[in-house]
Amino acid sequence: MTLPHSPGNVGEPRPPQAVEVHRLEHRQEEEHKEERQHSLHMGSSVRRRTFRSSEEDYQFSAADYALAAALALTASSEKSWESQLRRQTSAVELEERGQKRVGFGNDLERTEIAFLRTQWLLRQRRDRKALRRRMEEKVQEAKELRELCSGRGPWFWIPLRSHAVWEHTTVLLTCTVQASPPPQVTWYKNDMRIDPRLFPAGKYRITNNYGLLTLEIRRCTIEDAATYTVMVKNAYGQASSFAKVLVRTYVGKDAGFDSEIFKRLMFGPNVEFTSVLKPVFAREKEPFSLSCLFSEDVLDAEQNIQWRRDGRLLRPSGRRQILYADRQASLKVSCAYKEDEGLYTIQVPSPFGLQEQSTYVFVRDAAAEKPGAPGSPLNVQCLNVNRDCLILTWTPPSDTRGNPITGYSIERCRGESGQWVPCHEAPSGICRCPIQGLLEGQSYRFRVRAVSRAGRSLPSKASELVVMGDPDEARKKTEISFDLGNKITVSTDDFEDFVTIPSPPTNVHASEIRDAYVVLSWEEPRPRGKAPLTYTLEKSIIGSGTWEAISSETPVKSPRFALLDLEKGKSYVFKVRAINQYGMSDPSEPSEPIALRGKPATLPPPAQVQAFRDTQTSVSLTWEPVKDAPELLGYYIYSREAGSSEWQTVNNKPIQGHKFTVPGLRTGKEYEFCVRSVSEAGVGESSAVTEPIRVKQALATPSAPYDFVLLNCGKNDMVIGWKPPKRHGGGKILGYFLDQHDSEELDWHPVNQQPIPTRVCKVSNLCEGHFYEFRARAANWAGVGELSAPSSLFECKKWTMPQPGPPYDVQAFEVRATSLVLKWEPPLYTGAGPVSGYRISVQEEGSEQWKPVTPDLISGTHLRISDLQPGKSYVFQVQAVNSAGPGQPSMPTDPILLEDKPDAREIEVGVDEEGFIYLAFEAPEAPDSAEFQWSKDYKGPPDPQRVKIEEKANKSKVILKEPGLEDLGTYSVVVTDADEDISASHTLTEEELDKLKKLSHEIRNPTIKRISGWNVDILEQGEVRLWLEVEKLSPAAELHLIFNEKEIFSSPDRKINFVREKGLVEVIIQNLSEDDKGSYTAQLQDGKAKNQITLALVDDDFDKLLRKAEAKRRDWKRKQGPYFEEPLQWKVTEDCQVLLTCKATNTKKETHFQWFFQKRETPDGQYDPETGVGTLCIEELSKEDKGIYRATVSDNRGEDDTILDLTGEALDAIFTELGRIGALSATPLKIQGTEEGIRIFSKVKYFDVQYMKTTWFHKEKRLESGDRIRAGTTLDEIWLHILDPKDSDKGKYTLEVAAGKETRQLSTDLSGQAFDDALAEHQRLKALAIIEKNRAKVVRGLPDVATIMEDKTLCLTCVISGDPSPEISWLKNDQPVTFLDRYRMEVRGSEVTITIERVNSEDSGRYGVFVKNKYGSETGQVTISVFKHGEEAKVLEKTRGHAEAPPVV
Repeated sequence: MTLPHSPGNVGEPRPPQAVEVHRLEHRQEEEHKEERQHSLHMGSSVRRRTFRSSEEDYQFSAADYALAAALALTASSEKSWESQLRRQTSAVELEERGQKRVGFGNDLERTEIAFLRTQWLLRQRRDRKALRRRMEEKVQEAKELRELCSGRGPWFWIPLRSHAVWEHTTVLLTCTVQASPPPQVTWYKNDMRIDPRLFPAGKYRITNNYGLLTLEIRRCTIEDAATYTVMVKNAYGQASSFAKVLVRTYVGKDAGFDSEIFKRLMFGPNVEFTSVLKPVFAREKEPFSLSCLFSEDVLDAEQNIQWRRDGRLLRPSGRRQILYADRQASLKVSCAYKEDEGLYTIQVPSPFGLQEQSTYVFVRDAAAEKPGAPGSPLNVQCLNVNRDCLILTWTPPSDTRGNPITGYSIERCRGESGQWVPCHEAPSGICRCPIQGLLEGQSYRFRVRAVSRAGRSLPSKASELVVMGDPDEARKKTEISFDLGNKITVSTDDFEDFVTIPSPPTNVHASEIRDAYVVLSWEEPRPRGKAPLTYTLEKSIIGSGTWEAISSETPVKSPRFALLDLEKGKSYVFKVRAINQYGMSDPSEPSEPIALRGKPATLPPPAQVQAFRDTQTSVSLTWEPVKDAPELLGYYIYSREAGSSEWQTVNNKPIQGHKFTVPGLRTGKEYEFCVRSVSEAGVGESSAVTEPIRVKQALATPSAPYDFVLLNCGKNDMVIGWKPPKRHGGGKILGYFLDQHDSEELDWHPVNQQPIPTRVCKVSNLCEGHFYEFRARAANWAGVGELSAPSSLFECKKWTMPQPGPPYDVQAFEVRATSLVLKWEPPLYTGAGPVSGYRISVQEEGSEQWKPVTPDLISGTHLRISDLQPGKSYVFQVQAVNSAGPGQPSMPTDPILLEDKPDAREIEVGVDEEGFIYLAFEAPEAPDSAEFQWSKDYKGPPDPQRVKIEEKANKSKVILKEPGLEDLGTYSVVVTDADEDISASHTLTEEELDKLKKLSHEIRNPTIKRISGWNVDILEQGEVRLWLEVEKLSPAAELHLIFNEKEIFSSPDRKINFVREKGLVEVIIQNLSEDDKGSYTAQLQDGKAKNQITLALVDDDFDKLLRKAEAKRRDWKRKQGPYFEEPLQWKVTEDCQVLLTCKATNTKKETHFQWFFQKRETPDGQYDPETGVGTLCIEELSKEDKGIYRATVSDNRGEDDTILDLTGEALDAIFTELGRIGALSATPLKIQGTEEGIRIFSKVKYFDVQYMKTTWFHKEKRLESGDRIRAGTTLDEIWLHILDPKDSDKGKYTLEVAAGKETRQLSTDLSGQAFDDALAEHQRLKALAIIEKNRAKVVRGLPDVATIMEDKTLCLTCVISGDPSPEISWLKNDQPVTFLDRYRMEVRGSEVTITIERVNSEDSGRYGVFVKNKYGSETGQVTISVFKHGEEAKVLEKTRGHAEAPPVV
């Protein structure tokens, strides 16, 4: 039991027993705490032991971290619950212990303590079991989740590594792979699967130890050097790793990692370029391509081959293709733009470093739409893109074609619509312009045209597609990641406060000031609110005191605006207001005063432009760059041939550097260059023109000699030969420096101190039996060239073999598509006997087989080899043969490609101005130090006694002094010191020499060349002109004109003209007569040249000329007055009218024109004084129009006439033409039903029975006129009448119309509906005809009007018809007449008479007789007028013109 504590006991010390119990409990409590923590730690974590190498670091997966986090959370929660339980238990224990401690100190307390301890331990054990059970459940769930998530494809934790091992050693390839489930493993050697069962036992050992894969290769040999690949695969994917194994063997200095075999296995084959990229000159809007060839296949070509332009990597695109096939890489551009111009480089890796080639691609301007229009701009770019505006920039063209650019036209295209519309005109020709009024969120492209007085250029390449929007939009947004890859985008606009009326904008200033516009910028109001903003602007001229609103076609959404309408010389200030959906802000603070700037000037030209030689077709340019010019866009280069005034553009895309190589120039020509600076203000002035420079190879040190060969060997000396450098460096090789190396020594020693001029050197003071190697350098005026590679080891041992040594200096000349000339030097060592001949062998490149060129030996030291295959490469070698047999072969030649070079030149053969026969050869590409080496029949130089050789300006000429048979043969020439073969030959034959000698004689004994012999012309007034033409003569030329062996001179009756500059001699005889009959001889002399030309005017030739001259004179006199320029002639019109026309000229107002027919004047003719044309139209030609037609024209100056005879053939021709036109005018056949039958007809404009024939066919059978068939014609119709048609008349009818040689056929088908319709019409008309025939009618007799005097008797009689006889009645004023008293009617057969006696005025009126039967009726009418006595004259006057009155009875 617990006793209450007294306050006095608080500060008293505890007894020792209580202190000991307290210490014991505290120690136990600490032990229990450590046990709980250790148990909790062991139960809530999973430990894993991993073995790692020093090169590895263990990494936990995402699943590991997730599991650890879950266990930590669980442990934390459990620990928190345990801590609460412990604290409660401790409180109870302390309370109980305190009671015991206060009340007792005996064994009962210890028992109670043990009981409480046991109780606590049991409770703790129970809780620990429950906690462990929960922990195990969670760990099991995590393990299952981990296993479920761990199913994935294999991947290499540690890949294979390459190894280099010595021969006969073992190599172990290892790698570590991770996969779930475990993968299937397969090993490959050079893509061939490794099966250990197929190799010797123990050769390969393959293991897989929990993802550690090993391949052991024992006792490696050279064949084991390969690429080994391990392939792992499971249900989730596959992976592979590979490594190269190099097996090294002792090969001296070539062993180790620097050996070629190691580099080949590590980096692939040694790829080299076998072709050279050449400059490309493309044209705008046209395709171009670049291609090069490789010596080996490129592995992973798509990844390893890279094309670059101006250093930037090129990727395939819609216009650009990058291809590789058959060791050829190519770059193709389908549509070139000037932006594609630049330096193109191709790069490919190799074991010895990166291999690359470069060339320049030039893109010239396309042909202009209008002549003289400038080239198109380029590099169109969009800058400062905002919601509704941007700044457009471009580069001016290099070629203005002689017309300065006055401005630029800008076009735009919305999106991908392809519709280009004019957008803006750039002011003042500056290559920068603001574009406004664009739509936010819309995409645009722009292009530009240059404008000059000659017209507009073609459009530039379109700019890149730009989307209008806020440039700060991306900066305002922030992305926040959460929940395994998800993101939340937060914008600063979301945190904007709610604002109604916006604040005014701030910082209004000019961000860009130009000579034609100002770009005004400002900052958005702060705070701006969430509502969209637009802006309005106001301007004020300084000093005006008024503000004016600036109008805009579209709302201004961007804090930028371009002002294009400001006046120069005035200063402005601006204000800006912000507007949103709630209203407009106050105006901003005014900007600083702003005024337009002056027009920017173009940049000055670069200084010190210098040109240097580069290659045979290029020149290198350098210049000092323009300083302090940040707006510089680059430079344009221009070139021209020396002496020309027209500059040509070199580049169309500005060059950024200060040096450039101009390719594509003509070798040997002189050029001048200038450079211009390019900026947005345009192209600047030209720099100073460079001095003329001749295009030649620049001088450089030569490359290294190569292919050393031992030509002879003594006891202590050797004769060494070698091939010349492949690059001579543009100058003459002055000599060679040779070094030697004894294989038993370390150092190299020079052989000579002075250059050796030849490529053969004798090396003395050698040790017999030692091995030596050699190397050499070539020297020219530029210095000593590259050091060659060491030669092979040559043993110094005296030659004693009976066979000859190798020939040397084997070279190929005159290489063409199918032939070449091979030359060599005889061997220095001849063996046991003299050389009896040479054996030539050939080998195609890529083949290892040598084939003999000729079956027999060659006696000389040269051979022309023909019938080779073009486009192939060949290698040749030569062997000398003596009595002991063939000797050592020569060093093979380099591969020789057979092709016809486009610039290959041949020997020119001709005769010079002095008459000397020459053979000339020109080589513009020859170096300055080159020599022309001539030889005859390949045996040496021509005989100087017979020829003279002249050389001047890259041209050499062989002149034959006294041409003869001794000069026949083959002349060849070789240009020395050239990198490529420059040689040619010509065989001079006897036939060719004879032609040249003849031409030489003509030149030395010149004859004035005759262009035209004597010609005879009759002039307009009847003068006779005798003339001849020779080549152009000098002013000193002389003429002697001989007539009948007597020299004549110019006189009024016989004028002589001698025009030397035209080579014209003419004699004009005013009035030709018998005194002018005879021979005319012109003797010409011009320096040494002479000629004599004779004309004979005698006999019939003279008589004919005399008659023609007199006729011409008369005709001229006739034409002094009015005359007929065009004689009378006929023409048939399309309307078949005959039109007679003539034309008179030289008329005047008083000129009289008359037409006559058969000598009688006819008034039908027409004459137009304005044109002088007279016409006479015959509407319908007939026989009556046959006769002589004549037209005359006359005035006081004279008279002329023209006659046309239309009586014979001319008349027949007219009728024939009328018939032809009539036949062609025939209309298609028509079918018509008539009362007699069916009629088929065709309308024509004209028909003449005599000149036109018609034939009708029915079903291809000719028809003849008969009882039922009638055919006929009229002047305008051709018809066929079928009477009483029947079914047999059905079918096809054809009309054939023939007029002279013209024949035309017309067809129609009378069957079916056509026949039925025609037959029905026939029957209808037939019935109507019967009715009409039998119908009652008044045939004749009654006049229209009749007059009669009173008291007279009127008698009217008419004739009627009809079957049956008609009924007769008379009407007066449409009322029946009653026949009484004075009226009576009498019928006599077909005559009907009415009689009225004693007529009076009441009898006047309209009378009619009415007849009628069953087929019809008819009325005949007459008007009766009765007049009184004395009115006769008036009545007669009124009735004049009417029918006469019937007789009065």
